[in-house]
Amino acid sequence: MGLFNNIKFFVLCHGMLQLAQLLVSGYLKGSITTIEKRYGFSSQKSGLLAAFNEVGNTVLIVFVSFFGSRVHRPRCIGIGALIASVGVFLIALPHFISTKYDYTGSNDNTKANRSGLCQSESNFQRKMEVSNQICNEEKTNAHLWVYPILLLGQLLFGIGGVPIQPFGISYIDDYAKKRNSPFYLGILFAVTVIGPAFGYMMASLLLSYYVDIDKMSFDKIYLKKDDPRWVGAWWLGFIVAGTLLFLTSLPYLFFPRKMFKEEIAEVPVEQSSEKMLEKTPKTDAEPEVSLNQFLKSFPKIVMRTLRNPIYLLVVLAQVNLAAMVAGLATFMAKFIERQFTQTAAFSTMMIGGLNIPSAMLGIMAGGVIMRRLSLSVRSSAAMCTLAVLISIFFAIPLLFLGCPTQSISGINYAGNGTQQCTNSCHCSNEAFNPVCGSDGVEFQSPCHAGCITEIYSKGKVLNYTNCDCVSSRGSPGFALPGKCRSSCANHLIPFMILSSITCFVASLSHTTSFMMILRTVTPEDKSFALGIQFMLFRVLAFLPAPVLYGRAIDSTCIEWGKKCGKDTSCSYYNLDHFRHRFLGLQIFFIFGGFVCFLLSFLVLRKINSTKQLNEQMKSQTKSESIPEMKDAKQSFGNSD
Repeated sequence: MGLFNNIKFFVLCHGMLQLAQLLVSGYLKGSITTIEKRYGFSSQKSGLLAAFNEVGNTVLIVFVSFFGSRVHRPRCIGIGALIASVGVFLIALPHFISTKYDYTGSNDNTKANRSGLCQSESNFQRKMEVSNQICNEEKTNAHLWVYPILLLGQLLFGIGGVPIQPFGISYIDDYAKKRNSPFYLGILFAVTVIGPAFGYMMASLLLSYYVDIDKMSFDKIYLKKDDPRWVGAWWLGFIVAGTLLFLTSLPYLFFPRKMFKEEIAEVPVEQSSEKMLEKTPKTDAEPEVSLNQFLKSFPKIVMRTLRNPIYLLVVLAQVNLAAMVAGLATFMAKFIERQFTQTAAFSTMMIGGLNIPSAMLGIMAGGVIMRRLSLSVRSSAAMCTLAVLISIFFAIPLLFLGCPTQSISGINYAGNGTQQCTNSCHCSNEAFNPVCGSDGVEFQSPCHAGCITEIYSKGKVLNYTNCDCVSSRGSPGFALPGKCRSSCANHLIPFMILSSITCFVASLSHTTSFMMILRTVTPEDKSFALGIQFMLFRVLAFLPAPVLYGRAIDSTCIEWGKKCGKDTSCSYYNLDHFRHRFLGLQIFFIFGGFVCFLLSFLVLRKINSTKQLNEQMKSQTKSESIPEMKDAKQSFGNSD
């Protein structure tokens, strides 16, 4: 078992485990809007789902602070990772207990064609009876349990992930060389950024496969990837990531509770027994504190830490930036998909391939700048303030880089006789099979466009003709399957460039602000200060931000999808409102971070000027006291 007594092997295992854990987080964020579409969730519900893993994490993080050196840390990490892997497999479970994805407008004769061609009233009534029968079947199937199962999976994933980072970091710090410890921790911190990027890229790859790829053959899949009804194989990534998480958890069951420090391996054998006591971490010799005493003292330590104005302001600034990141990570792919009429796979690739690497470079560059310039705490505050201010200037133009809402018949466009034409076709109000008319107006289905015939090729619809509701100089027009293409898709490239620059510049403050916290708290409170910091991140940023962003997105919906008489996910948004509210929240949080960093700089400058004034007064008092002493000595001599 010599391999399991090697701290380098532990670092390798921990890097792989963190990669698997963060792969799940990134993949979930990348596929959340696909899950939303598949099961008809609102953005607010999908935002809550994305943040729900933080619930278990927040509740248990206090106990992790207490049990840090009192438990078998590697074994706790392994058991926690096993629990997390169960949670990940649970997230994929709804796919296997659900029926096949039933999109409206399918050509399966056994189901109601609820958004097909223009039809007679008798035909409409017959299809509605079949539709009602399907709805009654679905009320009794597993769809009712989908959301609770997903929440439970996220909860277990969050609970299992609690010990992974804090126990792993403390274990490495205890048994690695002092000189090697920062290098090992640097590897782990790099993984925390790379992991989510891999998750987004995996989502981009797997969402290009059809959701029911395991239940039907390729020749039966008629939807194209750019069809608004397309749902990718969201579940497949959770199987892959869950398996990786399970496999990487197993080595931790074999690591010892304690191992020799790296220095011991380099000293002669006869000296090893003498060095053993010297190199054993001091934490083992610390007096034991009961859990009751710990919980009683915890509020006092929290209050003592929060009374430090610099610590409080910097943490609040980080909370603002973390809230911005949490919201954007969850819904930015959806924003790109809707604003620029892109596929879910392409939009997710944009986030994983551009935005996250930009943020990673910003974090690294911030650390390099701080090291090269040897910045003081006050200079660090100035740098953070300047970086966040510049990022605001790059973020504001994003509000104007987008597309207006397309003309949609019956929703935001009322042509001549369109409503009367649609009523005569007896279209279902649950129909969603968008087509783009030859007049540039989008319709919810061929039926809404008044189309009578369709042109097929190899089982796929190429065109709809004889569409009475499409204006074409008095004669019936035609309609093409899918949404009308955006007229401003060329805005995507400048949008992504500006967005990536904003991420890079804002991320310059990450390492710098983290070091400000370490330098402004007392050494004995340092570990607690970091624990409180991450707890505030979860309570004030990671938990509420995705829900808040989801609520803002839902408020811009102009047409909700319907199935079996109930609202599902949004079919159409007011794109101007979507852009302004979504990116407006981003600018709001960046500005909040700027204000907090600016206040910390002003407080530090005041403290610095007060200190200088006190030093000047002390030196002045000393200089005045020296002549007085000389006069006293002279008078004492004269008296002799």
